[in-house]
Amino acid sequence: MGMYINRSAREALLRLASQFPIVGLTGPRQSGKSTLAKMTFPQKQYVTFDDKSLRELAMSNPKDFLQAFPDGAIIDEAQKVPEIFDAVKYFVDNKDMEPGSFILTGSSQFKLKENMSDSLAGRAAFLKLLPLSIAEVSSTSESFETPYDMILKGFYPPLHDSRRHFIKEDWFESYIDTYLDYDVKDLINAGNLSLFRQFIQICATYSGQMVSMESISKKLGLSSPTIKSWLSILESSYIIHFLEPDTNNLGKSIVKTPKLYFVDTGLLCHLLRIETVSDLILSLSKGAIVETFAVSELLKTRLNKAKKANLTYFRDSKGFEVDIIADWKHSFAIEIKSSSDAEKKLSENIRKYIDLRSDPQCEGTVLYLGDLSCKINDIYYVSWKDWGNFFDAL
Repeated sequence: MGMYINRSAREALLRLASQFPIVGLTGPRQSGKSTLAKMTFPQKQYVTFDDKSLRELAMSNPKDFLQAFPDGAIIDEAQKVPEIFDAVKYFVDNKDMEPGSFILTGSSQFKLKENMSDSLAGRAAFLKLLPLSIAEVSSTSESFETPYDMILKGFYPPLHDSRRHFIKEDWFESYIDTYLDYDVKDLINAGNLSLFRQFIQICATYSGQMVSMESISKKLGLSSPTIKSWLSILESSYIIHFLEPDTNNLGKSIVKTPKLYFVDTGLLCHLLRIETVSDLILSLSKGAIVETFAVSELLKTRLNKAKKANLTYFRDSKGFEVDIIADWKHSFAIEIKSSSDAEKKLSENIRKYIDLRSDPQCEGTVLYLGDLSCKINDIYYVSWKDWGNFFDAL
């Protein structure tokens, strides 16, 4: 990548690499994993298994291949040579390797984690790198007049690199093609690739909602188990994220269905064919897209520190709902509003929930699109500009 953005996840990467001999760095395609690894460990040798000749060399004799890197290495797209994991394990166990010797990256969490968990239990830690956060994008020279401009462009680093001149629509089309060819093709029946593309498009209409496998399976004429397995492919490659329903002993949350969120709002808007800010503002999906924007930012806040997301949503049998319950150092009941005015009615559900939960430690928070962060009657109203930093400060 031509331009380097200082990534919040760097501290967590250094922290894990100071303890574990191997760190697995996963995240969606094009989220900046290789750049982060190379910038954090400039002295380390870098190998990518996207290179066919290196890949074949490593497959034919993985132990000999690793002899070339006595101090470890950054191995990119490591999952493409599954044999390498046992060889890395052998090296780590027999050569008394230092913490942080091997940084293994890959855009398929599923394959990387499956291989690493089998071979490297206890020797490896994981860090998930999502696309840029609001704060990271704000640190570039770009300026965004409204949150809608940022939502529409999305957060993949190449789109924010001033030395490249990508047209958003072309970049996302190419991204989807590459994703299907490299990440999906081996996991599904090859004859279903065009159906899978339709499936991604249909999932976009569910972002911010409870996902109905039945209705998706009817639309595509596929069985529910197939839809379930396809959703898990999208999840393990960080295209979508699920929020599970929260029970927290209130005994009232009877909803069992998770809510689906896209990880990147730019990709979501592209799939929904929303091309301009006015399209977005007038779209019936505006509220769901803003909610997706907020959930994604909260995810990044946690994953950039190598912490579990611990995000759920609350809904009871009468349909009373709170968008997000974050069980962190404090608990937060969070509502997401596409309004730009901080007004009392935005927090009605939060107050009701906190009363139900009778937990004085639970902080009520409204994430909204205004420019001012403030506290009114014990409820925090947080401007979109501060969504990432706000929770760090508490």
